[in-house]
Amino acid sequence: MILAVDIGNTNIVLGCCDKDKILFRERVSTSLTATDLEYAVTLRTAVEMNGLDGSEIDGAIISSVVPTITNTVKAAVEKYTKVKCKVVGPGMKTGLSIKIDNPAQLGSDLVVDAVAGINEYKTPLIIVDMGTATTLSVIDTNKDYIGGMIMPGIMVSHDSLINRTSQLPRIALEQPKKVIGTNTVECIKGGLLYGNAGAIDGICQRMMQELGKDCTVVATGGLAPIIVPLCRTSIILDEDLLLKGLMIIYNKNT
Repeated sequence: MILAVDIGNTNIVLGCCDKDKILFRERVSTSLTATDLEYAVTLRTAVEMNGLDGSEIDGAIISSVVPTITNTVKAAVEKYTKVKCKVVGPGMKTGLSIKIDNPAQLGSDLVVDAVAGINEYKTPLIIVDMGTATTLSVIDTNKDYIGGMIMPGIMVSHDSLINRTSQLPRIALEQPKKVIGTNTVECIKGGLLYGNAGAIDGICQRMMQELGKDCTVVATGGLAPIIVPLCRTSIILDEDLLLKGLMIIYNKNT
């Protein structure tokens, strides 16, 4: 059984995998001040709450876009599992050909997403990852990573809107009753959710026009289940994409 951990700016996604099967997936808040012991307790709680025995973990892998806590989480994983933990980075075999201006700049989360994407879905492929930032990655018919786009995530837009206005309230990210809002809360919900859905529809359309081909579109990330149903583009929702990618990379490097 393999423990897979993806460290994002807002959340850490973690889960256990056995061969090709994802046994569970959980999200916990990313904390810049937590110690390795605190993270180890979180890992243990997540594993045991899903009815698994931590002593059966015989491998672990991490991807991270938060360098300041990567070593802390790695130490936590090794403290809890007693196994050496791999970290996605330069020198690891991924099977992904990255054809952008500076391949070293590509975030490990986007690499992991793309590795899972080319193994699971038909190319050309657009992968939408909705986290702190919303990222779109493009993989061509040769399964090469050729570029993408980064835009503010929904919560970043929400927080900026609230912090820079005097009278607009914080809201829960729930689907609005209709597109045309009739009160402040519904107007904000519509703007954030339909605004992001419309942006994704428009960007995917423009990317396909630029490629000259229709693409498979796959979405993942914590906010994807909220936005995907509002999109007019045909989008496959795959909440386990990161964990699948981590398992593939782990197996390639074992």
